[in-house]
Amino acid sequence: MTKSNITLPLFFTLLFALLTFIDVSTGAANVFNVVSFGAKPDGVTDSTGAFLKAWQAACGSVAAATVMVPIGTFMVKGITFGGPCKSRLKFQLAGTVVAPPDYRAFGNSGYWILFNKVSKISLIGGTFDARANGFWACRKSGQSCPPGVRSITFNSGKDVIISGVKSMNSQVTHMTLNGCTNVAVRNVKLVAPGNSPNTDGFHVQFSTGVTFTGSTVQTGDDCVAIGAGTRNFLISKLACGPGHGVSIGSLAKELNEDGVENVTLSSSVFTGTQNGVRIKSWARPSNGFVKNVFFQNLIMKNVQNPIIIDQNYCPSHKGCPTEHSGVKISQVTYKNIQGTSATQQAMKLVCSQSNPCTGITLQDIKLTYKKGTPATSYCFNALGTSLGVIQPTRTSATKQAMKLVCSKSNPCTDITLQDIKLTYKKGTPATSYCFNALGTSLGVIQPTSCLNQ
Repeated sequence: MTKSNITLPLFFTLLFALLTFIDVSTGAANVFNVVSFGAKPDGVTDSTGAFLKAWQAACGSVAAATVMVPIGTFMVKGITFGGPCKSRLKFQLAGTVVAPPDYRAFGNSGYWILFNKVSKISLIGGTFDARANGFWACRKSGQSCPPGVRSITFNSGKDVIISGVKSMNSQVTHMTLNGCTNVAVRNVKLVAPGNSPNTDGFHVQFSTGVTFTGSTVQTGDDCVAIGAGTRNFLISKLACGPGHGVSIGSLAKELNEDGVENVTLSSSVFTGTQNGVRIKSWARPSNGFVKNVFFQNLIMKNVQNPIIIDQNYCPSHKGCPTEHSGVKISQVTYKNIQGTSATQQAMKLVCSQSNPCTGITLQDIKLTYKKGTPATSYCFNALGTSLGVIQPTRTSATKQAMKLVCSKSNPCTDITLQDIKLTYKKGTPATSYCFNALGTSLGVIQPTSCLNQ
């Protein structure tokens, strides 16, 4: 692979410019204030019906319209804002929307605020507080609990802007895009305690042309979760932590699964997270793939796993699949990633045994551990190129770094080892072991070659 300067795809630049300058202005005559439809800003009265009436009036307007939520606190139960609508809409909030105090009010719906099949809409400002403390307590107690609801969801939306929104204390995911096209999300804040279960920040799946910029995510799970069917996704200027970092996956949940491609994460900071940038898949057959991914210009601050590929993902460590992941990972670039690791193994690339990762590029990586103790890395079935300064260097997690055990009756032949440099612990050299392996060693071989030549 030749060395090249990696730049953000022109597509993302043009998309962001287009969505930034979409005209979302509306005339004063087409402002539908939820209070005018009976909503009460007391945080107690059920305002669900009033919100829905204001939405229906705006959605039916032939001219561009605004749903206005003024200053105050409005209690809203599960609600669906359905489309398609007749014209461009703005949903403008100056106040706070809170969920019912009893988490069981949502039942098994899966949604709190749902925008369904709505195009050319802007969701601007305001705070959404799902008040999920009771739900988290139920989950942690091991009781029988409802599945939980996502706070804000867009299903099958097109030409969407989400700006200046704050989501607090979601039961599960804060903000979800499912089957959407051309979405710009900017300057949002998604917040839940670091120990809140499964509170992903921003989740995208089956969506194309999404930008997520200038935002802060502090959660108990992934800051950004990138699911199957995501294409052309740009993340920049993200402040992540606490949380589980930015994750592609988990994939290989099923055999027939759409892939993930053209994802760029840049100019972002991770603070105290469980992971930095992660690609994860279950060890199952799958038609899925991950390709053309750029992780660049990132800062890690005391991150447990700054760089990780895990194709044996099984978080519970119980009943884990024992097959090989069918997800094919290719053309993934890690460039200019610096900072500190909370664990000694700062980089771990564990790829599928049957489908090696290919086209991996490491360029200008500088990750450190504790003073006086160098960080390490571990790779399995990961193929690619290293450019510039790479820290940590490649190391073996065991003293025996190379083991070639061939058939007693049919020796391996024409094995070539060239310029291999694997180290173990400081002061303890790595070793190799070969049985019935015939071939040639060229250049520097570390650990010392064991081939029969």
